[in-house]
Amino acid sequence: MLRVTDIHTAYGQSEALHGISFDAMPNETIAIMGRNGMGKTTLFKTLMGVLPSKSGRITIGDNDITKDESFRRVAKGLAYVPQGRMIFPTLTVEENIQTGLENAKVRSIPDEIYSLFPVLFEMKRRKGGNLSGGQQQQLAIARALVTNPKVLLLDEPTEGIQPSIIKDIARALNEIRRMKGITIIVSEQVLSFAMDVADRLFVIEGGRLVHETSRADTDVSRIKQYLSV
Repeated sequence: MLRVTDIHTAYGQSEALHGISFDAMPNETIAIMGRNGMGKTTLFKTLMGVLPSKSGRITIGDNDITKDESFRRVAKGLAYVPQGRMIFPTLTVEENIQTGLENAKVRSIPDEIYSLFPVLFEMKRRKGGNLSGGQQQQLAIARALVTNPKVLLLDEPTEGIQPSIIKDIARALNEIRRMKGITIIVSEQVLSFAMDVADRLFVIEGGRLVHETSRADTDVSRIKQYLSV
C-alpha cells in the first residue's frame, strides 16, 4: 500500500535522511522507533510532502506521489497526524473534525468516528483548546480519519499523554485497522505502545533504518538499547 524507496532528504546542505526504504502492506501497522533527533519527524514530513525529498520514490498503491504537494497526497489516500497534534484550539471538537471533511461531498461526521472515540461525542461542543492532551490526540486522529485514508501517519502519538489514555489510543488504532483495513505508520519512543499496535518495528538512527523485526521476533532489550540516551 505504501512503498518508500531510497529516500534522501536534506535541510539545506545537511542531509537528514540517507536512503530510507521500506514497504507497508494493506491492513498492516508499522512502528518507526528512535530517539529524538534521529529522523522520525523528518521522515514523516517527507512522506507527507511538507519537506521535499532530494531523491527516491514514494508510492501509494499504484500512485507515485513523490512530487505531489501535500493536499494531492491527501486526495490520493495519505493522512497525517503531526507531532504536537496541531488541532484548532478555538474551534469546537465537531468543527475540528469537520475541517477534515473540507473536500468531501458530505460534511456530516460518520457515526463510526464517535464510536471509536466516545469522549469526542460527549465533548463535541467543547473548544479543542479545553481538551486534555490525550483527548486532543484522539481529536487529531479523528480529523485525519474522516478523509478516508488508505495510509495513516501518526508522529509521536503518545508524547505527553498519560498511560491510561495511551492504552485507549492503542485500542482505537487496532479497531481502526480492523474496521477499515488501512495501513498505519506510527513513529514512537514508547516501546510498550509499539508492541501493542505494530506488526513490524523499524529503528531509525542517524537518518538510516538500522534494524527491522516482526513483533513476534522482537528482541526488547535490543530495541531499548537503541532508544536509550
